[in-house]
Amino acid sequence: MEHSQSHKASLEAQVKLLNRMYSERDAQDILEHALTEQFAGEIALVSSFGADSSVLLHMVSQIDVRTPVLFVDTGKLFGETKRYRDELVEQLGLLDVRVITPEPEDLAEKDPKGALWASDTDACCHIRKVVPLAKALGGFEAWISGRKRHQASTRASLEHFELEEGRIKVNPLANWTATEVLQYAKDNGLPPHPLVAEGYPSIGCMPCTDKVAPGEDPRSGRWRGQNKTECGIHFSSASKGGAAQSI
Repeated sequence: MEHSQSHKASLEAQVKLLNRMYSERDAQDILEHALTEQFAGEIALVSSFGADSSVLLHMVSQIDVRTPVLFVDTGKLFGETKRYRDELVEQLGLLDVRVITPEPEDLAEKDPKGALWASDTDACCHIRKVVPLAKALGGFEAWISGRKRHQASTRASLEHFELEEGRIKVNPLANWTATEVLQYAKDNGLPPHPLVAEGYPSIGCMPCTDKVAPGEDPRSGRWRGQNKTECGIHFSSASKGGAAQSI
């Protein structure tokens, strides 16, 4: 117990130091340090291959195309998302994209008809996303997320480095605006997710993603009508019963 507490204290001190060192540095510098120095060989990028994903995937590909990229296929994704994944992987030359799927036993026991999302979205996210990702991250010391402060009130105070479940999470784009994301993609010839033009600025699983009207919050189409803004992977672990969404 004492060892785990001292390890946690050590990681917390590390996170504070990294945030002080890199608070004014750009995303590329943060990624370069994380991938080639601080966590070399022990870090993965978790990507949903969603509306904003191309920017971080491109940055990582410029540093090391062998970086493990974890993609959770919940079994409820849009076909467009999978095709977009394949397009980006080919264009960027990514060499280690790992498709993570739910455990068949979990689905058979807790969602045999595939309709759990209609009655309990948290439980659905938990078995289809949170648990599989927690297992996939088991061999890594750190992981990279594309979350940004502007996306939701729950992300407003997001820092570039944070400690979660005994692992350091790196958020290189924490202070980026939506405009900066679009400009970077344009400058680097990155294709948009095909559903963005159809009115989906934030894209998750098909049953729980709705179109967004002009002027609405970009994430308002996620779990519309529910008091839910996250799938669970950003504030929950496989040991907890709760859940949340979007990377």
